[in-house]
Amino acid sequence: MPYPDFIGIVKSAWRDYDQSRKINSVRDISANVSTNHVYQIEFDGHQPVIAKLSYFGYYEHFVEDHTIINSLANNLPSPYENLLSRSLVKGNSLYIYRHHDSLLDAWVVFYRPIEIRNRLPRRLDDQHIVSLGEQFAKFHKACFSIHNTLPDSSKTLKIDIEHLLKILETDLGKYEHRGHKQVIKENCRRFLDNCQTLDVASLPALPVFLDWNIGNFSVTDDLKLFSRWDYDWFRVSSRILDFYFFSRVVSNVGDRTVFSYNISTLWEERFLMFLESYHANYPLTETEIRFLPEAYRFFILNYVIKDGRYFFHEIFATKLQMEAYESYLPSIVDFPVDLILDRLKI
Repeated sequence: MPYPDFIGIVKSAWRDYDQSRKINSVRDISANVSTNHVYQIEFDGHQPVIAKLSYFGYYEHFVEDHTIINSLANNLPSPYENLLSRSLVKGNSLYIYRHHDSLLDAWVVFYRPIEIRNRLPRRLDDQHIVSLGEQFAKFHKACFSIHNTLPDSSKTLKIDIEHLLKILETDLGKYEHRGHKQVIKENCRRFLDNCQTLDVASLPALPVFLDWNIGNFSVTDDLKLFSRWDYDWFRVSSRILDFYFFSRVVSNVGDRTVFSYNISTLWEERFLMFLESYHANYPLTETEIRFLPEAYRFFILNYVIKDGRYFFHEIFATKLQMEAYESYLPSIVDFPVDLILDRLKI
């Protein structure tokens, strides 16, 4: 099978967008962890443009997500008005190019380059942790303050879990998840039942980005959030979906090239310190804390098991999925919710 000409698709997308600005070069700047592709387009006499190309999922969801993100970028109040990269529009609409042939259905969106300030160290100290707790709380509060101004989102937690259950009945799903089908189904059932018991659908919904690893954002000299990029896992849902990656950012292990998704970072002392700082600035509720283990379960089921082979390259996806069956999902039963509730005095 011939390898798709992604750069050729990006060039076609740009010609369709504005052929008056001639391309000088297209450089692949992808992180090479996920299956998405990111390129920097250079021009003679003009500022560069960033192109993101994706071919996983549904075109309608791609358009919906980037439309919401662009609206969010334009509507966020100070000091977050320049935190997110804005997408390019053509006429009155967000511009998204769709390429379709016998080999590939792919979509391209263009971004303005975003300024990057300071990257945090791989392992944070206490000052970093307390500051990030405050900063993420204030950012979430700002996102919630404008959530009613954003376009509607069709994606829900229940829809994604039901999609996974349907995949398990397909030939491809039976092959990919052979030997683990019952474990997946049982965890899907537990997730749906526990969400109903907690009435998770009633929790406030706001824009969340989920993948808050240290390589996806920058801060100012005084540790305030400055810029955020990589919007692959964006959705509108409970803010608690962001917290597993917050725990990874502040964990004792720190950021690593070879990684796992162990649950224990959610009750490390360093994360409890982060939660105290966050809670002081944007109080959490008992229901939200009790949802933490289910938010983790959703992450494993949806982003590691259901979509892992699309979000990660093969070597990462295989490793993470096996770890999910052997340790991630079984470990949820030991989640110390009461420990966190006591620490936050909820």
